[in-house]
Amino acid sequence: MREINLGLVVLLPLLSLLLLSAFFTIKQQTAAIVERFGRFNSIRHSGLHMKIPFIDRIAGRLNLRIQQLDVIIETKTKDNVFVKMKVSVQFKVIQEKVYDAFYKLEYPHDQITSYVFDVVRAEVPKLKLDDVFERKDDIAVAVKRELNEAMTTYGYDIINTLITDIDPDIQVKNAMNRINAADREKTAAEYEAEAGRIRIVAKAKAEAESKKLQGQGIADQRREIARGLVESVDILNQVGINSQEASALIVVTQHYDTLQAIGADANSNLILLPNSPQAGTDMLNNMVASFTASNQVGESMKAANSTKRIHKPHEKDEFGKHKDE
Repeated sequence: MREINLGLVVLLPLLSLLLLSAFFTIKQQTAAIVERFGRFNSIRHSGLHMKIPFIDRIAGRLNLRIQQLDVIIETKTKDNVFVKMKVSVQFKVIQEKVYDAFYKLEYPHDQITSYVFDVVRAEVPKLKLDDVFERKDDIAVAVKRELNEAMTTYGYDIINTLITDIDPDIQVKNAMNRINAADREKTAAEYEAEAGRIRIVAKAKAEAESKKLQGQGIADQRREIARGLVESVDILNQVGINSQEASALIVVTQHYDTLQAIGADANSNLILLPNSPQAGTDMLNNMVASFTASNQVGESMKAANSTKRIHKPHEKDEFGKHKDE
Protein backbone atom coordinates (compact mmCIF):
# COMPACT_ATOMS: atom_id res chain seq x y z
CA MET A 1 0.00 0.00 0.00
CA ARG A 2 2.83 2.30 0.85
CA GLU A 3 4.48 1.48 -2.49
CA ILE A 4 1.28 2.40 -4.37
CA ASN A 5 0.97 5.69 -2.51
CA LEU A 6 4.63 6.44 -3.18
CA GLY A 7 4.14 5.74 -6.91
CA LEU A 8 1.14 8.03 -7.05
CA VAL A 9 3.12 10.78 -5.36
CA VAL A 10 5.80 10.46 -8.04
CA LEU A 11 3.48 10.02 -11.02
CA LEU A 12 1.03 12.84 -10.26
CA PRO A 13 3.61 15.63 -10.58
CA LEU A 14 4.95 14.06 -13.74
CA LEU A 15 1.48 13.81 -15.22
CA SER A 16 0.76 17.38 -14.24
CA LEU A 17 4.02 18.53 -15.85
CA LEU A 18 3.23 16.59 -19.01
CA LEU A 19 -0.29 18.03 -19.14
CA LEU A 20 0.94 21.56 -18.68
CA SER A 21 3.65 21.18 -21.32
CA ALA A 22 1.09 19.93 -23.81
CA PHE A 23 -0.72 23.28 -23.90
CA PHE A 24 0.65 26.69 -24.95
CA THR A 25 -0.72 30.08 -25.95
CA ILE A 26 0.22 32.49 -28.73
CA LYS A 27 -0.27 36.25 -28.53
CA GLN A 28 -2.19 38.31 -31.03
CA GLN A 29 -0.31 39.21 -34.27
CA THR A 30 2.21 36.46 -33.57
CA ALA A 31 2.89 33.19 -35.36
CA ALA A 32 4.61 30.12 -33.81
CA ILE A 33 6.52 27.45 -35.70
CA VAL A 34 5.98 23.93 -34.32
CA GLU A 35 8.48 21.19 -35.18
CA ARG A 36 8.23 17.42 -34.52
CA PHE A 37 11.51 15.63 -34.02
CA GLY A 38 13.28 18.64 -35.58
CA ARG A 39 11.12 18.74 -38.69
CA PHE A 40 8.56 21.40 -39.55
CA ASN A 41 5.13 20.36 -38.41
CA SER A 42 2.76 23.33 -38.39
CA ILE A 43 2.26 27.07 -37.98
CA ARG A 44 0.10 28.16 -35.06
CA HIS A 45 -1.52 31.56 -34.70
CA SER A 46 -2.99 33.44 -31.73
CA GLY A 47 -4.93 31.44 -29.14
CA LEU A 48 -4.60 28.28 -27.01
CA HIS A 49 -2.93 25.30 -28.68
CA MET A 50 -1.80 21.76 -27.77
CA LYS A 51 1.30 19.80 -28.73
CA ILE A 52 2.72 16.39 -27.88
CA PRO A 53 5.15 16.76 -25.00
CA PHE A 54 8.77 15.80 -25.71
CA ILE A 55 7.85 15.17 -29.34
CA ASP A 56 6.66 18.54 -30.57
CA ARG A 57 8.46 21.75 -29.76
CA ILE A 58 8.03 25.45 -30.58
CA ALA A 59 10.96 26.29 -32.86
CA GLY A 60 10.32 30.00 -32.84
CA ARG A 61 7.83 32.84 -32.91
CA LEU A 62 7.48 35.58 -35.52
CA ASN A 63 6.05 39.05 -34.95
CA LEU A 64 3.40 39.82 -37.59
CA ARG A 65 3.13 43.53 -36.71
CA ILE A 66 4.77 46.29 -38.74
CA GLN A 67 8.35 46.83 -37.65
CA GLN A 68 10.82 49.61 -38.35
CA LEU A 69 14.52 49.39 -38.99
CA ASP A 70 16.66 52.56 -39.01
CA VAL A 71 19.75 52.34 -41.21
CA ILE A 72 22.43 55.05 -41.05
CA ILE A 73 24.57 55.29 -44.18
CA GLU A 74 27.55 57.48 -45.03
CA THR A 75 28.01 58.10 -48.72
CA LYS A 76 29.39 60.67 -51.19
CA THR A 77 27.48 62.93 -53.57
CA LYS A 78 28.36 63.81 -57.16
CA ASP A 79 30.06 67.03 -56.03
CA ASN A 80 32.29 65.08 -53.58
CA VAL A 81 30.44 65.94 -50.37
CA PHE A 82 30.14 63.22 -47.73
CA VAL A 83 26.74 62.97 -46.11
CA LYS A 84 25.15 60.76 -43.50
CA MET A 85 21.66 59.58 -44.33
CA LYS A 86 19.14 57.89 -42.09
CA VAL A 87 16.78 55.52 -43.91
CA SER A 88 13.79 54.18 -41.97
CA VAL A 89 12.43 50.93 -43.40
CA GLN A 90 8.97 49.81 -42.32
CA PHE A 91 8.28 46.14 -43.01
CA LYS A 92 6.29 43.14 -41.78
CA VAL A 93 6.12 39.37 -42.21
CA ILE A 94 3.58 38.25 -44.79
CA GLN A 95 1.11 36.07 -42.92
CA GLU A 96 0.86 33.57 -45.76
CA LYS A 97 4.66 33.26 -45.97
CA VAL A 98 5.61 32.69 -42.36
CA TYR A 99 7.41 29.48 -43.33
CA ASP A 100 9.68 31.36 -45.82
CA ALA A 101 10.31 34.20 -43.36
CA PHE A 102 11.39 31.75 -40.65
CA TYR A 103 13.39 29.20 -42.60
CA LYS A 104 14.80 31.09 -45.59
CA LEU A 105 16.23 34.11 -43.80
CA GLU A 106 18.13 33.88 -40.55
CA TYR A 107 18.92 37.57 -40.00
CA PRO A 108 16.33 39.69 -41.82
CA HIS A 109 17.59 42.98 -40.34
CA ASP A 110 21.07 42.42 -41.72
CA GLN A 111 19.64 41.49 -45.11
CA ILE A 112 17.50 44.65 -45.27
CA THR A 113 20.45 46.80 -44.16
CA SER A 114 22.64 45.39 -46.93
CA TYR A 115 20.06 46.17 -49.61
CA VAL A 116 19.57 49.70 -48.27
CA PHE A 117 23.33 50.32 -48.35
CA ASP A 118 23.56 49.00 -51.87
CA VAL A 119 20.72 51.11 -53.28
CA VAL A 120 21.58 54.36 -51.50
CA ARG A 121 25.26 54.17 -52.45
CA ALA A 122 24.21 53.55 -56.04
CA GLU A 123 21.72 56.45 -56.24
CA VAL A 124 23.26 59.26 -54.17
CA PRO A 125 26.60 59.49 -56.07
CA LYS A 126 24.56 60.40 -59.17
CA LEU A 127 23.19 63.54 -57.49
CA LYS A 128 24.65 66.79 -56.22
CA LEU A 129 24.13 67.75 -52.60
CA ASP A 130 21.28 70.17 -53.33
CA ASP A 131 19.58 67.53 -55.50
CA VAL A 132 19.87 64.98 -52.69
CA PHE A 133 17.71 67.21 -50.48
CA GLU A 134 15.25 67.91 -53.29
CA ARG A 135 14.98 64.31 -54.55
CA LYS A 136 15.12 62.36 -51.30
CA ASP A 137 11.67 60.94 -52.06
CA ASP A 138 12.99 59.50 -55.33
CA ILE A 139 15.79 57.81 -53.38
CA ALA A 140 13.27 56.37 -50.93
CA VAL A 141 11.14 55.01 -53.78
CA ALA A 142 14.20 53.37 -55.33
CA VAL A 143 15.10 51.74 -52.00
CA LYS A 144 11.56 50.44 -51.53
CA ARG A 145 11.43 49.03 -55.06
CA GLU A 146 14.69 47.13 -54.67
CA LEU A 147 13.79 45.85 -51.22
CA ASN A 148 10.37 44.65 -52.32
CA GLU A 149 11.81 42.69 -55.21
CA ALA A 150 14.35 41.01 -52.92
CA MET A 151 12.48 40.57 -49.62
CA THR A 152 9.14 39.30 -50.97
CA THR A 153 10.92 36.05 -51.82
CA TYR A 154 11.81 35.66 -48.16
CA GLY A 155 8.30 36.37 -46.88
CA TYR A 156 8.72 40.04 -45.97
CA ASP A 157 6.63 42.92 -47.24
CA ILE A 158 8.25 46.40 -47.37
CA ILE A 159 5.51 48.83 -46.32
CA ASN A 160 7.46 52.05 -46.75
CA THR A 161 10.94 53.56 -46.80
CA LEU A 162 11.63 57.08 -45.56
CA ILE A 163 14.71 59.29 -45.77
CA THR A 164 14.36 60.83 -42.33
CA ASP A 165 17.70 62.65 -42.08
CA ILE A 166 20.40 64.05 -44.39
CA ASP A 167 23.39 65.33 -42.47
CA PRO A 168 26.37 66.73 -44.45
CA ASP A 169 29.65 67.76 -42.84
CA ILE A 170 29.45 70.72 -40.44
CA GLN A 171 31.68 72.89 -42.69
CA VAL A 172 29.44 72.19 -45.65
CA LYS A 173 26.37 73.14 -43.63
CA ASN A 174 28.01 76.38 -42.54
CA ALA A 175 28.90 77.17 -46.16
CA MET A 176 25.33 76.46 -47.26
CA ASN A 177 24.03 78.75 -44.53
CA ARG A 178 26.39 81.51 -45.65
CA ILE A 179 25.27 81.11 -49.25
CA ASN A 180 21.65 81.29 -48.20
CA ALA A 181 22.30 84.34 -46.03
CA ALA A 182 24.18 86.09 -48.86
CA ASP A 183 21.36 85.31 -51.30
CA ARG A 184 18.78 86.72 -48.92
CA GLU A 185 20.90 89.84 -48.35
CA LYS A 186 21.15 90.26 -52.12
CA THR A 187 17.38 90.01 -52.45
CA ALA A 188 16.91 92.48 -49.61
CA ALA A 189 19.34 94.92 -51.28
CA GLU A 190 17.43 94.62 -54.56
CA TYR A 191 14.15 95.37 -52.80
CA GLU A 192 15.72 98.31 -50.96
CA ALA A 193 17.15 99.68 -54.22
CA GLU A 194 13.76 99.33 -55.90
CA ALA A 195 12.10 101.10 -52.99
CA GLY A 196 14.71 103.89 -53.20
CA ARG A 197 14.12 104.23 -56.94
CA ILE A 198 10.37 104.48 -56.38
CA ARG A 199 10.91 107.16 -53.73
CA ILE A 200 13.22 109.14 -56.04
CA VAL A 201 10.79 108.90 -58.96
CA ALA A 202 7.87 109.89 -56.75
CA LYS A 203 9.86 112.82 -55.36
CA ALA A 204 10.87 113.94 -58.86
CA LYS A 205 7.27 113.73 -60.05
CA ALA A 206 6.13 115.72 -57.02
CA GLU A 207 8.79 118.37 -57.63
CA ALA A 208 7.89 118.58 -61.32
CA GLU A 209 4.22 118.96 -60.46
CA SER A 210 5.09 121.55 -57.84
CA LYS A 211 7.24 123.56 -60.27
CA LYS A 212 4.52 123.29 -62.89
CA LEU A 213 1.98 124.67 -60.45
CA GLN A 214 4.44 127.37 -59.35
CA GLY A 215 4.96 128.37 -62.99
CA GLN A 216 1.22 128.53 -63.52
CA GLY A 217 0.91 130.63 -60.39
CA ILE A 218 3.64 133.02 -61.51
CA ALA A 219 2.09 133.28 -64.98
CA ASP A 220 -1.32 133.98 -63.47
CA GLN A 221 0.24 136.53 -61.12
CA ARG A 222 1.98 138.35 -63.93
CA ARG A 223 -1.15 138.23 -66.04
CA GLU A 224 -3.15 139.79 -63.23
CA ILE A 225 -0.42 142.40 -62.61
CA ALA A 226 -0.47 143.35 -66.29
CA ARG A 227 -4.25 143.53 -66.25
CA GLY A 228 -4.09 145.71 -63.15
CA LEU A 229 -1.52 148.01 -64.75
CA VAL A 230 -3.70 148.42 -67.83
CA GLU A 231 -6.70 149.20 -65.66
CA SER A 232 -4.62 151.70 -63.63
CA VAL A 233 -3.39 153.48 -66.75
CA ASP A 234 -6.94 153.66 -68.10
CA ILE A 235 -8.22 155.16 -64.85
CA LEU A 236 -5.39 157.72 -64.74
CA ASN A 237 -6.05 158.64 -68.39
CA GLN A 238 -9.66 159.30 -67.52
CA VAL A 239 -8.62 161.95 -64.94
CA GLY A 240 -6.28 163.76 -67.37
CA ILE A 241 -2.97 162.00 -66.75
CA ASN A 242 -1.27 160.82 -69.94
CA SER A 243 0.30 157.37 -70.39
CA GLN A 244 3.89 158.47 -69.69
CA GLU A 245 2.94 160.20 -66.43
CA ALA A 246 0.78 157.26 -65.43
CA SER A 247 3.63 154.82 -66.06
CA ALA A 248 6.02 156.95 -64.01
CA LEU A 249 3.48 157.17 -61.18
CA ILE A 250 3.00 153.37 -61.19
CA VAL A 251 6.78 152.82 -61.07
CA VAL A 252 7.09 155.15 -58.08
CA THR A 253 4.18 153.43 -56.33
CA GLN A 254 5.68 149.93 -56.88
CA HIS A 255 9.03 151.24 -55.61
CA TYR A 256 7.54 152.33 -52.31
CA ASP A 257 5.44 149.15 -52.05
CA THR A 258 8.64 147.12 -52.41
CA LEU A 259 10.36 149.12 -49.68
CA GLN A 260 7.36 148.66 -47.42
CA ALA A 261 7.29 144.88 -48.04
CA ILE A 262 10.98 144.58 -47.25
CA GLY A 263 10.67 146.64 -44.10
CA ALA A 264 7.69 144.62 -42.85
CA ASP A 265 9.92 141.60 -42.19
CA ALA A 266 11.51 141.87 -38.73
CA ASN A 267 14.45 139.65 -39.76
CA SER A 268 15.48 141.70 -42.80
CA ASN A 269 17.91 144.60 -42.91
CA LEU A 270 17.14 147.52 -45.26
CA ILE A 271 19.94 149.85 -46.43
CA LEU A 272 19.03 152.88 -48.60
CA LEU A 273 21.81 154.62 -50.58
CA PRO A 274 22.53 157.52 -50.75
CA ASN A 275 21.90 158.66 -47.17
CA SER A 276 20.58 162.24 -47.68
CA PRO A 277 16.84 162.71 -48.34
CA GLN A 278 17.59 165.16 -51.11
CA ALA A 279 19.79 162.59 -52.84
CA GLY A 280 17.03 159.98 -52.55
CA THR A 281 14.56 162.42 -54.04
CA ASP A 282 16.96 163.27 -56.85
CA MET A 283 17.48 159.55 -57.55
CA LEU A 284 13.75 158.99 -57.72
CA ASN A 285 13.31 162.05 -59.98
CA ASN A 286 16.09 160.72 -62.21
CA MET A 287 14.33 157.35 -62.42
CA VAL A 288 11.09 159.06 -63.47
CA ALA A 289 12.90 161.28 -65.96
CA SER A 290 14.78 158.33 -67.44
CA PHE A 291 11.60 156.37 -67.81
CA THR A 292 9.86 159.36 -69.46
CA ALA A 293 12.80 159.95 -71.80
CA SER A 294 12.90 156.30 -72.83
CA ASN A 295 9.21 156.43 -73.65
CA GLN A 296 9.71 159.58 -75.72
CA VAL A 297 12.62 158.00 -77.64
CA GLY A 298 10.53 154.95 -78.30
CA GLU A 299 7.61 157.03 -79.65
CA SER A 300 9.98 159.00 -81.87
CA MET A 301 11.49 155.80 -83.32
CA LYS A 302 8.03 154.41 -84.06
CA ALA A 303 7.06 157.67 -85.87
CA ALA A 304 10.31 157.67 -87.89
CA ASN A 305 9.82 154.06 -88.97
CA SER A 306 6.29 154.74 -90.11
CA THR A 307 7.46 157.79 -92.14
CA LYS A 308 10.15 155.75 -93.87
CA ARG A 309 7.65 153.12 -94.87
CA ILE A 310 5.39 155.81 -96.44
CA HIS A 311 8.14 157.71 -98.38
CA LYS A 312 10.35 154.78 -99.31
CA PRO A 313 11.67 155.33 -102.92
CA HIS A 314 11.14 152.76 -105.59
CA GLU A 315 14.04 150.40 -106.10
CA LYS A 316 15.49 149.93 -109.58
CA ASP A 317 16.53 146.74 -111.22
CA GLU A 318 19.77 146.09 -113.11
CA PHE A 319 18.38 147.71 -116.27
CA GLY A 320 17.56 151.00 -114.55
CA LYS A 321 13.85 150.38 -114.42
CA HIS A 322 11.69 150.46 -111.37
CA LYS A 323 10.84 147.03 -110.02
CA ASP A 324 7.16 147.82 -109.80
CA GLU A 325 6.91 148.80 -113.53
